[in-house]
Amino acid sequence: MSASTSSSQSRSRRARAATFIHPTAVVSPRAEIGRACFIGPYVIVGDEVRLGDGVRLESHIVLDGRTTIGDGTHVYPFASIGLASQDLKYRGEPSETRIGQRVRIREFVTIHRGTEGGGMVTEIGDDCLLMAQAHVAHDCRLGRGVIMANGATLAGHVVVEDGANIGAYSGVHQFCRVGREAYIGGYSVVVKDALPFALTVGNRARCYGLNLTGMKRRGYPLETIRALGHAFHLLLSSRLNTTQALEAMRRDAGPCAEVHELIRFIETSQRGITK
Repeated sequence: MSASTSSSQSRSRRARAATFIHPTAVVSPRAEIGRACFIGPYVIVGDEVRLGDGVRLESHIVLDGRTTIGDGTHVYPFASIGLASQDLKYRGEPSETRIGQRVRIREFVTIHRGTEGGGMVTEIGDDCLLMAQAHVAHDCRLGRGVIMANGATLAGHVVVEDGANIGAYSGVHQFCRVGREAYIGGYSVVVKDALPFALTVGNRARCYGLNLTGMKRRGYPLETIRALGHAFHLLLSSRLNTTQALEAMRRDAGPCAEVHELIRFIETSQRGITK
């Protein structure tokens, strides 16, 4: 045994000494376990799993593959994280699943590892909340503070930006983007990019303008709310086409960073935007 291997195993033993592992849990001796973790009954932790400090795994949870769980994350019963993608093109490549810090993953959530065709990583940002039965498919990337309500589903390669909220039993089509602080209403079907700061609802989803309630709750100043409201009016309610609306939005945006962000989001869309 090399000195480095012996040192690594020694650190692992010291970390586990400060961690509770239920006798019925199956934890690989190769897994890296942080300090002050809780690993409950019938949890399975695979060879390449890494747990940060203070991670809590309640019970009947499966963690597999190259999966990293950040400090302070709390996983509830029957969740499955890091298992192989359901994509038929997946051939067992050594892809990853990365979960950030202080993430709450509720009952029966499924999160699948990335694939070669999508960058090899599925990633959940810090401070997200994934409610019961939510599904995050391969190669999705979620920013900070994202909320997925019960049964919300992301197909592969979806990008969800910071602070977005996806309502119960909604589905987002593969390769779509959900913009920053967007609100997707319950039971919606999103097949194009959902605009940032907007309220998007329906099957098929439509954009109903600025997410005014969300903007107020998050403390945006009145001038920002007014500027975004005007931008959405130009885009959705005027008689301008999208190109003309973008020109008018750019002309009227002034120094409002959020309006400029909205413009960039529209201009960089590959699938088209939800209007």
